[in-house]
Amino acid sequence: MVSKLGEMLVKAQLITDTQLDEVMKIQRREGGKLGSIVVRSGFCSDQDIVSFLGMQYGVPAADLEQWPPIDASVIALIPKDLAQRHKVLPLQRTGNVLTLAMSDPTDIFAMDDVRFHTGYNVDPVVSSEMGLARAVEKYYGGNSAIRLADGTKARSTHSGSGPVGSGPAATDTAQPFSEEDEHFDLSELEQELDADAEFDAAEDDDSSVNVNSLKRGSEDAPVVKLVNMVLIDAIKRGASDIHIEPYEKTYRIRFRIDGILMEVMRPNLKLKDPLTSRVKILAKLNIAERRLPQDGRIKLRVNMQGRQKVIDYRVSILPTLFGEKIVLRLLDSDKLMLDLTKLGFEPESLVAWDRQISKPYGMVLVTGPTGSGKTNTLYSSIAKLNTVDTNIMTAEDPVEFNFPGINQVQMKEQIGLNFAAALRSFLRQDPNIILVGEIRDFETAEIAIKASLTGHLVLSTLHTNDAPSTINRLMNMGVEPFLVATSVNIICAQRLVRRLCANCKQVDTHHQPEEALYKVGFTPEEVAKGITFYKPVGCEICNKRGYKGRVGLYEVLEMSETLKDMILTGASAIEIREQGQKEGMITLRRSGCRKVLDGVTTIEEIIRETVL
Repeated sequence: MVSKLGEMLVKAQLITDTQLDEVMKIQRREGGKLGSIVVRSGFCSDQDIVSFLGMQYGVPAADLEQWPPIDASVIALIPKDLAQRHKVLPLQRTGNVLTLAMSDPTDIFAMDDVRFHTGYNVDPVVSSEMGLARAVEKYYGGNSAIRLADGTKARSTHSGSGPVGSGPAATDTAQPFSEEDEHFDLSELEQELDADAEFDAAEDDDSSVNVNSLKRGSEDAPVVKLVNMVLIDAIKRGASDIHIEPYEKTYRIRFRIDGILMEVMRPNLKLKDPLTSRVKILAKLNIAERRLPQDGRIKLRVNMQGRQKVIDYRVSILPTLFGEKIVLRLLDSDKLMLDLTKLGFEPESLVAWDRQISKPYGMVLVTGPTGSGKTNTLYSSIAKLNTVDTNIMTAEDPVEFNFPGINQVQMKEQIGLNFAAALRSFLRQDPNIILVGEIRDFETAEIAIKASLTGHLVLSTLHTNDAPSTINRLMNMGVEPFLVATSVNIICAQRLVRRLCANCKQVDTHHQPEEALYKVGFTPEEVAKGITFYKPVGCEICNKRGYKGRVGLYEVLEMSETLKDMILTGASAIEIREQGQKEGMITLRRSGCRKVLDGVTTIEEIIRETVL
């Protein structure tokens, strides 16, 4: 099929039908853009092509040969490699709008990339590919080179001396994050939509879905590149979660890095539906269902620094007022620390924990909010207990990491395989140690407690604020106090706080009033002795944040005979807490204070995550 640009050039009598046929043959043989081939063949000038490109794309045309000199501050807004990769050139800035010369003004990915790097809205104008190559050479230096879409380097018409520069060239297909030392293999991302899938028709106009249209939109190159870029960038930044959020007039992407959400991009609102459909296809979800929440999983295989690794993304999609919010949790096995001594336990807390998980029966509970590191603590514990003479069985939703020698079962609520059902089956599998992903209801709690009372060690998690309140939570579920007192061995409440960057942290010379330190939780002895505080500064290693990585705060309540008697008599969580502290329990706030004394974190971090 003859291109629209070719028809326009023939109609304007700038080239003949014979010349167009010749150009089309070259394009089929070598690839590339028709306009560049026409100019290289000498059939018409660059200026003619620019004006016709403007008419074809419906945007203003810019002849860069006649354009006034561009201010250096405007050129500095876009790095040279970005200009080469996308074949773009900044022309002028007016307020928060950047006028951008592009060879393809429909390249949404390029515009989003420029918007992301500069923070300005983009107003595209079209220019010829060869004109852009010469302009980039002029403004970015003689070592720059743009490779044309057919693979050839642009040649300067000023000197006629050959290829422009000899530096690395950007191909027509942008490859995000193409650093020399890191290569990303995205073939595992390319999933196919099940052709036999059946979709229910929506009941109202607002929810009507054209499945074929959604699928086509999700397979457009800019959408595919954008999703790939987001998934890879999250790995490189060390993010734990990706939030893709639609609002009435904006669309934003945020990463949770070291527990803090940071905005990284604001894609065009028009990309909302194609991007959501793309993620659904990768996660093998129903792209036509936009009224109900959906959960899925994406597996990505990457090669980083010569080593292949697999990253899992847990995908959660939730319908909101202005579209579907997507949250992807990254599960990177390299970040899983299985050494209990390196998680952040205080020495006396670690001794108590080791003592109780080494017992042949009883319950070991870990509590805390989502994202507080409960799974890491449990995995570290069973990794220590994983020996050839021990049968370990786990019921998880989902199974986040695989361990050799441990029998892991994935929960499937839709077919009735829940924690309670799995636990019943486990008891017929001759287990020594059972791990239950979470105790959510009375049925699961009852079976877990009975298992712990019949010769099994049971490890599980609960959602409570601290260790003492876990006792009340179990009894609120309907578990009898005598069962709690006789089954529970130890409870660990935990939080994660950001760790100061070891490379750039500095001593904080600001004087802290003694009264304020007492209110934080420091003892009079510690204050009298003098405390050296550190503050975050920011460097290249920590991406200017001053923090890198996280460390755990742990509140470990070991069940003593006194505490068991208090549970049987109906003691409150406050009374249990007071008795626990008398017996040596370190609270979450005190654990944080000790991390501050060791120069690991800051007062602001422990105040943000704990209460006195």
